[in-house]
Amino acid sequence: MIYPSRTSVRMPSRRRQAPIALRLVIGLALLITIGTLTLMLPWMATSEPLTWNEALFTAVSALSVTGLSIITPVSDLSLAGKIVLLALIQTGGVGFMVVAVIAFQLLGRRVSLTDRLALTDSMGLLVPGAIVQLVRRVLLTVVLIEAVGAGFLWIHWHNELGTQRALLYALFHAVSAFCNAGFDLFSGLPQYPYGIPNDSVTLAILGALIFLGGLGIPVLAELLAFWRARTFSLHTRITLVVVVVLVLVGALGLFLAERQPGRVIASEPLHRQAILAIFQSISTRTAGFGGLQPFSALSPASQILTITLMFIGCAPASMGGGITTGTFAVLMLAVGAYARGLPSPQIGGRTLAPQTVRKAAAILTVSLLVVLLATWLILITHDASLDEALFEVASAFATCGLSLAFTGKLNLFGQLIICIMMFWGRLGALTLVLALANQRPQLVAYPEEQVLIG
Repeated sequence: MIYPSRTSVRMPSRRRQAPIALRLVIGLALLITIGTLTLMLPWMATSEPLTWNEALFTAVSALSVTGLSIITPVSDLSLAGKIVLLALIQTGGVGFMVVAVIAFQLLGRRVSLTDRLALTDSMGLLVPGAIVQLVRRVLLTVVLIEAVGAGFLWIHWHNELGTQRALLYALFHAVSAFCNAGFDLFSGLPQYPYGIPNDSVTLAILGALIFLGGLGIPVLAELLAFWRARTFSLHTRITLVVVVVLVLVGALGLFLAERQPGRVIASEPLHRQAILAIFQSISTRTAGFGGLQPFSALSPASQILTITLMFIGCAPASMGGGITTGTFAVLMLAVGAYARGLPSPQIGGRTLAPQTVRKAAAILTVSLLVVLLATWLILITHDASLDEALFEVASAFATCGLSLAFTGKLNLFGQLIICIMMFWGRLGALTLVLALANQRPQLVAYPEEQVLIG
């Protein structure tokens, strides 16, 4: 018997899969490319086709659910363009990996383990168990919430806007609000010089959609299943507490700052001042609708408060951005644990893992460095004040969309910087770092050494 030599036996080659973080980056970049090319088509605009930078900025802003814009959607986009913009917002809101999985299911293709892991990572979940079933429930829940919100908006707007126009506006703004996008079709209309209507009913409907969209997929899933489970996870409890506290603190701060004589809401009745402050506090944490009008007239105190709320952002695995309420809560718990001399943060009878604290610290550090660098680049290339530049960059990073009327003043370099910030903010502070990093296992352990800090 003749045995083959060891050199003649070929093992089946395995194609090396791209890291999950890199797959997310490439996926979003591909969608942005498709969205940009689509918006550049002649029939997407009302008159002249969008230039490449206008289409790119709009596509990035929509897919990152930010809302910053260098065009006026209501006058610059045709009906087809508005529908494409709405589709980009919805895709960016639910996540392109969710769209990919649904497409695989419709085509009868099997969702691979790598795609399941990428989907789990993009949704901010910890384990990939039953991820496809969760995606279906999430998509159904999103459509249902947006449909209910659109129905309420149509009922409220149809007398003023007309039946057909109110239907388009209700659907567009329900999706934009729930996805925390901040795009609107009112800016540019003579009767709405400051954007969305800020009557109490409109603000209540949009505020509810924004609040639900900012809670995150895991929290929404647990809220829907509470009647059966009768309990919440630690993540959901922390998220609900932090979100409510941030909304109340933000509302109180805006209320006190803007009710001073000569400020934005000084002439409003007391109940309207409270409604406007609460809505703006909800919207500030990445939705981007300006309930305080004119928004560019905010006091410096409100501006710094708004930047802080934008930077913190929404809950993990939500429609919004920022460093997320989870990161903020972990950092605050870590500071409290250090002050009390505890080895690890503790809450609700549980101890947080050191890896969680290190990740939160890394997210904060990277986010601060990126925001400061982008602000510096804007300042040296534009005739802008520090508050305008920092506000614009923080809004882009947090995928918020609020602006001090500075977006239209950006030159081409500034537009590209803001696009990068929106792209980075939608993926998460560490995703691009992990995608570009060459991670290798540590084979050598070095002795410890103390370094002076504090």
